[in-house]
Amino acid sequence: MNIILMGLPGAGKGTQASEIVKKYPIPHISTGDMFRKAIREETELGKKAKSFMDRGELVPDEVTVGIVKERLSEDDAKKGFLLDGFPRTIDQAEALNDIMSDLDREIEAVINIEVPEEELMNRLTGRRICEKCGTTYHLVFNPPKVEGVCDLDGGKLYQREDDNPETVSNRLKVNIKQSKPILEYYDQKGVLKNIDGAKDIDDVTSDVIQILDDLK
Repeated sequence: MNIILMGLPGAGKGTQASEIVKKYPIPHISTGDMFRKAIREETELGKKAKSFMDRGELVPDEVTVGIVKERLSEDDAKKGFLLDGFPRTIDQAEALNDIMSDLDREIEAVINIEVPEEELMNRLTGRRICEKCGTTYHLVFNPPKVEGVCDLDGGKLYQREDDNPETVSNRLKVNIKQSKPILEYYDQKGVLKNIDGAKDIDDVTSDVIQILDDLK
């Protein structure tokens, strides 16, 4: 099965990806993993990508698409894959369509984990970190015994700049704007599967597995 996993920051993609690859013999392929692998193995495209990254520039689509094609052509992905972080634009979606045609395969499902923006704000702004030992807490899901104090060493807990409400809100707005056309693209192709990600984690996993079992 060839699957794309989508969802806004905080939707629980990482958790569901790990559950999917536990149950099905397919690799979880993220954009970051692909770039690191290509660079580590010093493929031609990996070298090109590194040259842009070293200059702090965005890697052009033609290089990114080439790296995706290389990765999806490898032996471990021949029985299927779980693609995460690609495509991010309609041009990339069209390029992925071409890659799949070249491989004589097709995207069977795009699983989109939906969570209301307010819930995502709660999830993403609730993280706190101990300034001494780096232990991570969450005000809702994993609170410290004493507010603002680390259970392990009494260190003061702080909120990262990335986790403050204004930064999180801006990040969500950018991601919503970016993902909307991609979701519409796959909806028109009839492969978009929306999942209620606000439910308990186990229930979300059950819904995802049900969709994937139906593909087999």
